[in-house]
Amino acid sequence: MKVNHNSPIPLYHQIKDILIKRIQNKTWNPGDLIPTEQELMKEFDVSRTTLRQAITALVQEGLLEKRQGKGTIVKAQKLVGTLGRLTGFAEEVMEKGYQPYSKLLRVEFRDDVFTEKKMLNTSENSKILIIERIRLADDIPIALERTAWPEHIGEILIKHDLNGAKFYQILEEEGIFLKKATESITAINATPNDADLLGISGGQALLEMTRLSFGIDDKPIEYTKTKYRPDRYQYHVDLKR
Repeated sequence: MKVNHNSPIPLYHQIKDILIKRIQNKTWNPGDLIPTEQELMKEFDVSRTTLRQAITALVQEGLLEKRQGKGTIVKAQKLVGTLGRLTGFAEEVMEKGYQPYSKLLRVEFRDDVFTEKKMLNTSENSKILIIERIRLADDIPIALERTAWPEHIGEILIKHDLNGAKFYQILEEEGIFLKKATESITAINATPNDADLLGISGGQALLEMTRLSFGIDDKPIEYTKTKYRPDRYQYHVDLKR
């Protein structure tokens, strides 16, 4: 893309659009320094004032960040989860153009998780499959996920490689479909272990999402707690009146 000096579209707006394309197609990745003002002025054949208009607009929109003594860098973008849609983390990540990854921390059947048994409405002597994973987007740790499943669902999931498994996809292939879910969101502080796994500072604020999902028979089949880094993830809600 090139700047058209004869176009009625303002030059700074054209430059802004070109820079956005370079970020979107990953010509520049998060953390990369963009070219200097002098280099961009020469490339686009514009004044410093015009170029700074474009850069300032992108800084205000959260796409670029000025670093004192360093220059202007591409800012890491937050993943946005939309409330009202029953999707998994991998689906959300892929929709935003990132590659989802998971790192399995723990998987085990347990009979001493009484909160999970109550939420999933299982019997006292039943077992619950607990799966704990780090969720990543393009190798960046985004969340810590702890899912709990009734024993009959767990027996299906445990047959798969749980590092990269998409739980909802696996269940749908087995004829098990989710009908609805309830979610609650709260703010918590990262424990030292959370911080170590997510690569953040201890005590830093996290978003904790709790989800209880139901099958088409209205019986609960998933109880999940996910701790998100708020600097990498946010929720979006559409409200109508």
